[in-house]
Amino acid sequence: MLVEVISVSHNPTTRLPYSDDKPHEECGIVGAYIPEENVARINFFGLFALQHRGQESAGIATSQGDEIYLQAQMGLVSQVFREENLISLPGHLGIGHTRYSTMGGSKQYNAQPLLAEGQRGQIAVAHNGNVINAADLRTELAEEFDCKFEKSSDTEVIAELFAKAPGKDWFDVSAYAMRRLKGAYSLTIMTNNKLIAVRDPLGIRPLCLGTLNGGYVVASETAALDNLGAEFVRELENGETVIIDESGIRSRIWSGANSAHAMCVFEQIYFARPDSVLNGELAYETRQRLGAEVYKEHPVDADIVVGIPDSSIPHAVGLAAEAKIPYAEAIIRNRYVGRTFIQPDQRSRAQGVQTKFNPMRGVIQGKRLLVVDDSIVRSTTITRVIRMLRKAGAEEVHVRVASPPIKSTCHFGVDMATLGELIAANKTLDEITEYIGADSLAYLSVDGLMRAVRAPKEEYCKGCFTGDYPIPIQLEMDKMRFEASGVD
Repeated sequence: MLVEVISVSHNPTTRLPYSDDKPHEECGIVGAYIPEENVARINFFGLFALQHRGQESAGIATSQGDEIYLQAQMGLVSQVFREENLISLPGHLGIGHTRYSTMGGSKQYNAQPLLAEGQRGQIAVAHNGNVINAADLRTELAEEFDCKFEKSSDTEVIAELFAKAPGKDWFDVSAYAMRRLKGAYSLTIMTNNKLIAVRDPLGIRPLCLGTLNGGYVVASETAALDNLGAEFVRELENGETVIIDESGIRSRIWSGANSAHAMCVFEQIYFARPDSVLNGELAYETRQRLGAEVYKEHPVDADIVVGIPDSSIPHAVGLAAEAKIPYAEAIIRNRYVGRTFIQPDQRSRAQGVQTKFNPMRGVIQGKRLLVVDDSIVRSTTITRVIRMLRKAGAEEVHVRVASPPIKSTCHFGVDMATLGELIAANKTLDEITEYIGADSLAYLSVDGLMRAVRAPKEEYCKGCFTGDYPIPIQLEMDKMRFEASGVD
């Protein structure tokens, strides 16, 4: 028996017309199996810690050993769930999801976890990543297993594949799925009595394991484990499947998995919370090294170092220490700006960055500023920030970017821009410098990036910087490709 409770929001998710000009992650996932405990609340607080990974929809599925209960709708985690929602999600087993859409529209029907049914019963699936052969698989599964697709995301393809795949156990099913799926997928999957965690054979998206109150928790980032008071055990390996049930925990790594991971390097630069551990390194410390490296490569005289809050602050702190130039909080960020259902008028739209950031004139006036950004996509934010700083009295504005120029699009679950929108793919360094209004501009090199993340060249996916991806991809992919299927 399957119990599905889906609340429909009366307010559509609205993205602000003025973007923060950053790459956007697609999802955060959690899962918990804790005997004798109701895990809905644990999933809620785990998702709360992963809210930065996606803000469009949120959902939790649970089971107490018989049926699967599900609630999912549009909005932030705190908007979707209240005490009465969590009470209606009983069970010691559950998974959760918070979404940023990268394949399939930001629609109610794509809110995860998604449900599927097969010969082993019902399952619920939460997915972080992007499957690049989803269109082909969708056609193949419809023919092979008579799958009926009602949604428009690649996650539905994954769910149907796991539900219908042959195999004597879930390890066989996962291996079968890995042979057919291409791209990025960290998954939490649940049956009515099992929690299953899967990381793709390339290890593109992060996934970690922890223990809590005699049970287990899996999550996209270690920060979620910390938020729950769970003890971090380890990160999952490439191609690993973990099964947790009443008999304990078992694990198997698919024979076709890569020996060297190809995790998205933007997890280190920007996506993961700075207090998360990735590949055994605290992200905050890695970002300090990124800042230090870009200054080593491109030194410049300045009076103060300024980080664009909040994401660039660790990079700026590391650069300031390397440069022996004082770090100053010259820009204050309004942390309550970001999501709203109020449509801004033209005047509000024009002053979008001013609404989000406020410069401290007394710190800035008459100073030579060294402004640190973690990345530049379209350049809309940095251009407006420089204009704002000059208006506040900055004498000079030098920009250092703690990542290489983004010259290619992502195909593994990062929504950043089309090729035509990427400023570094369409302008020279001198042209960008003039366009954004900086006195000087320099980016970190790819070699400097790899030194900072302390990894060999063959590790990490760096395709957005180099155009060299860990698996073959098509030039451009349309996230709305399945929306024409008549779903509404």
